[in-house]
Amino acid sequence: MNTEIKTPLAFRRYPSTTALQCFETAARHLSFTNAAQEMHMTQSAISKQVAQLEEMLNLSLFYRTPHRISLTPAGKTYYLEVLEILKHIEAATTSLMSNSDNSEILKIASHPTFCTRWLIPALEGFSQAHPLLNLNIKEMAVPFFSEDQNVDVAFLYGDGIWGGMESIKLFDEYSVAVCRPEYLAHKVPCTNNIDNCTLLQLSSRPSAWYEYFRQQDISIDGTFVGPRFDTFHTTISAALLGYGIALVPLRLVAPELQTGALVPAWHYIAKGRGAYYMSYPLSLGHSHKIKVILEWISTYLETSNTYEQGLDFT
Repeated sequence: MNTEIKTPLAFRRYPSTTALQCFETAARHLSFTNAAQEMHMTQSAISKQVAQLEEMLNLSLFYRTPHRISLTPAGKTYYLEVLEILKHIEAATTSLMSNSDNSEILKIASHPTFCTRWLIPALEGFSQAHPLLNLNIKEMAVPFFSEDQNVDVAFLYGDGIWGGMESIKLFDEYSVAVCRPEYLAHKVPCTNNIDNCTLLQLSSRPSAWYEYFRQQDISIDGTFVGPRFDTFHTTISAALLGYGIALVPLRLVAPELQTGALVPAWHYIAKGRGAYYMSYPLSLGHSHKIKVILEWISTYLETSNTYEQGLDFT
């Protein structure tokens, strides 16, 4: 029989939030005096809190001279970590204070342009219909699902296959080449000769223009050349300013096409390789909040009119 007695883990010493706040404020201002004014404390109290923190860490966080302070390499590293910690504490506290005991938080993630131009309109009236379900919407790039991100449901573009996820297809993607009406008048673009055109590029889809022309059995050079942007939103903005021709999903540029701010440069509409999906972890499949958002989005898709209706995609 094993009679070894296991002792509990040694007590871990953690700095107080006051000490962390004092350090963060002093590091941001590079001044104990200014930190004291912001914290409504005396300069000596700020200095003492930082000194006790350094003693606990057994590290110097500041270089001190008679007239100024500056961060040591260890201090710079610690400052960035402490800043994130304090942000998390603030967010958690604010979230808890703003929600009632019976409410839940639905954490949603989406690509920025899709979020602004489709998801936000789709969620209009959601909070009024479900007052105990508070939305927390993040615009972000992949990966959406990780322990750090803590996301309940994400709106993604792809093939619908993500490990450990249940994916509901929303719709296929159809893209159109658009530009300002004045751009057509000055450039008179032709799909067989784009030498006098500027093709606006999306960083995450470097071969989009090549695919657009390939679907039409057009072999053309220069499809990878042009100003490059991170999001569809900035690409659309560039097209509105006359930078060139943007290749963007039809649903995301519908408002500009309806008002005439942008027009099709060419009438061909390209079908994308992927589609848009609403995805959530399998572990949340039976949760109330997932059932509610699934029902809401399904109803929105059934009742909303889209710019694509009535268009020929062949």
